[in-house]
Amino acid sequence: MFASQLKNSVRKSKTLVDKISSPPLAVVGTVAIDAVETPFGKRDRVFGGSASYFSYAASFFTPVSLVAVVGEDFPQEYRKVLEERPIDLSHLHKSEGKTFFWRGRYSSDLNSAQTLETQINVLTKFNPLLKFKKQPDFVFLANIDPALQLRVLDQLEKPRLKFVACDTMNYWIAHQREDLLRVLARVDCLVINEGEARELTGESNLIRAAQKIKTYGPDHVMIKKGEHGVLLFYGAQFFALPAFPLESVFDPTGAGDSFAGGVVGYLASTGRLDFLNMKRAVAWGSVIASFTVEDFGLESLRRTSWKMLRERLAVFRKISKF
Repeated sequence: MFASQLKNSVRKSKTLVDKISSPPLAVVGTVAIDAVETPFGKRDRVFGGSASYFSYAASFFTPVSLVAVVGEDFPQEYRKVLEERPIDLSHLHKSEGKTFFWRGRYSSDLNSAQTLETQINVLTKFNPLLKFKKQPDFVFLANIDPALQLRVLDQLEKPRLKFVACDTMNYWIAHQREDLLRVLARVDCLVINEGEARELTGESNLIRAAQKIKTYGPDHVMIKKGEHGVLLFYGAQFFALPAFPLESVFDPTGAGDSFAGGVVGYLASTGRLDFLNMKRAVAWGSVIASFTVEDFGLESLRRTSWKMLRERLAVFRKISKF
């Protein structure tokens, strides 16, 4: 039943997107140009960035505001990709200089990526100023400098927020741990991969790692395990879900951001934060991420329809139920 209700709400959001000036969800992160090499091919220019993947995935469920900065070299065709969806781009600013750039190469099993080049570019001057007509109830702090995440949190009125989640990465854990811990003390949920969870806590066991993360502040922790699925720690409750099995994986870039977009987008569309709804959100996030990895960049998500999402969710339910 929840799927049919959600389908109706998505139809309404697509119809009314031009009239919506205050989406219930906002993401602050990167919009980037990537260069990606995998065993299945190589692309020198791919539309990427944590906020790009997150917002596109979340927009299947609810309108979303994207807060980010790009440079003068940012292609107009990439902006048009975002305009395909109910994504508010009034907080996507253009600045002098070049857009954030990442070049990486994936291992033969696609489980690890080697960063070959990173150009911070306009991110060095990024100072997000939030001027929403109405503050969103749901906010996601994508993988950016924890100091920037803190600046965003300082601009939000906590009593009006229903849910704040964040992501991070090994670099911030190693080099800006104190700022990151300040962020974690102020969010409701941390979405993190298994390697980052171990590095952040010093715990090799993921159960103990999640328990330690919760002492830092978040009530909920989602640990992404790539092809092995995801673990959800909801207060004192626990849920595990496998990844959707795929015959072909072309590019894992953005899978975690798409997962987070699906999760938080679903939660924002329903407005419910109970354990059952959080489990449903994790399932939707996993399904969306399974589409992301089937092509480079956002190309697979652009071909994904609501019907395809529902069909894959139905299969996912069958194979993960006993």
